[in-house]
This record gives sequence, C-alpha cells and structure tokens, in this order.
Amino acid sequence: MADLFASGAIADIVIARMVIEALALIAYTRATGRGIATLQVLTNLAAGICLFMAVRFALTGAPWPWIGGSLALSLVAHLADLKSRWRA
Repeated sequence: MADLFASGAIADIVIARMVIEALALIAYTRATGRGIATLQVLTNLAAGICLFMAVRFALTGAPWPWIGGSLALSLVAHLADLKSRWRA
C-alpha cells in the first residue's frame, strides 16, 4: 500500500475510476435522456482530475510549478462547472 502512495499510483487509480464513472454517466444520459448533462459531467471531471494530478505531483516530489499549475487548472475547471450550472 505504501508503494501506491509513494509512486503516485493511487492518484492514477482514482483518476481512472473517475473517468469510468464519467463515461457511465454520459452513456446513461444518452441512453435514457435523463441524468446529468455531458458538459456538467466533463467540467466536474476536469476539476477533479486536476486536483488528483496535484496530489500525484506532490506525492512524487514534482517541482512546485506542476502542483500549482494543476491547482490553477482545477480552479478554472471548477469555475466552468459552476457557470454551466448557474441559473439566471
């Protein structure tokens, strides 16, 4: 288990599961016409993936600009997600 964290593989596993979840949600919405809009799934997924990339970079000792850049991209994706959900 310690190796999963030291190598950053734990973040890769979480990201892979997030992608599978997003694909399932998009498939469900397309098949039934109900569910979460694709844009909302993708912007939410992007924010989460960027956060987990920051975790991965931190676990593996990457330079701080990679961590900060991932966090900044997560903020951008989060704001896009909020904008897609905001009601006038």
